[in-house]
Amino acid sequence: MNEHTPAQLRDLKRDSTVRPYDLAQQLGVSEAALVEADLGHGVVRIDPTLGRLIPAITALGEVMALTRNRSCVIEKIGTYNDFHDGDHAAMTLDHEIDMRMFPRHWVHAYAAESEGKDGTRRSVQVFDAAGGAIHKAHLRETSDLAAWDRLRTDLALPDQESQSEFTQRTEPEGAKIAEDRADTLREEWVKMTDTHQFNTLVRRLKMNRLGAYRVAGAPLARRLTPEAVPLLLDRVQESGQGVMFFVGNAGCIEIHSGTFHNVKPMGPWLNVLDERFNLHLRGDHVAEVWLVDKPTKRGPAISVEAFDEHGELIFQCFGMRPEKGGDPEGWAKLVAGLPSHEVSQ
Repeated sequence: MNEHTPAQLRDLKRDSTVRPYDLAQQLGVSEAALVEADLGHGVVRIDPTLGRLIPAITALGEVMALTRNRSCVIEKIGTYNDFHDGDHAAMTLDHEIDMRMFPRHWVHAYAAESEGKDGTRRSVQVFDAAGGAIHKAHLRETSDLAAWDRLRTDLALPDQESQSEFTQRTEPEGAKIAEDRADTLREEWVKMTDTHQFNTLVRRLKMNRLGAYRVAGAPLARRLTPEAVPLLLDRVQESGQGVMFFVGNAGCIEIHSGTFHNVKPMGPWLNVLDERFNLHLRGDHVAEVWLVDKPTKRGPAISVEAFDEHGELIFQCFGMRPEKGGDPEGWAKLVAGLPSHEVSQ
């Protein structure tokens, strides 16, 4: 139960100098509860149904799309184009706003307006059942304000007053390992023809992604040191290598396809500060890194994947596919030189 009244939360937000995510952590409330405190004060509760919400965001034109997990934030500027709805998964396939969305986690949504130092800030914010952030779309100077007004009116839900009952956050699963199925895992891994077959395979073997990597071992999954992550960002920038960088949570995965131009470490944060793409990664959260090789019909899909101390995925980075202008040989060479974690598994 939230021990703070909406009025108290509004006061705490107004006086806070930290980001909403950090303030929610400090107060022991969900981030959605902070947003909901402003119902009737610039915030409208809206329908989170993807088939209604995403077309309404598309109509806004250019926005900044933000997806995060505990350790990494990706921000892309663009328009939500080429939307494909689905019961289990949906997607936008624009070059800039490229996302995979899982509707069952899109539970609470709000259209928020607030006054800031730089004028009125407007955003669509979506949260899961526990009130954890799934995805946000922040309007920009060029966004269509008539479309914004329509979104706030057309998607508004009848109840604009009561406070939501948020569920308990699901505890991280950690690595699920089935040593007795190691041989089966390796035998079936090398027969894969598509990366999407991997999730099906590990579920059937009662494992998960991290557990499977630990069990399979080299050459299918080679453990790297945490220092491989800043090295990876630097080498991608230096080489001009095109990559597909995936950042997500249970409800949304956002993808950057392209190069890195401006890698800037700041304290614990590893940042990419490019014109229409920003990445903010807590390097100190990286506990395990794996170099993973999955066979596909189009050749090996080689990725660098980082996990936190709880076994939760922070990011995945693949080389861009050749038909998109990628250089598979260059990518394989770049990641082959990343430092291995030498301790026996």
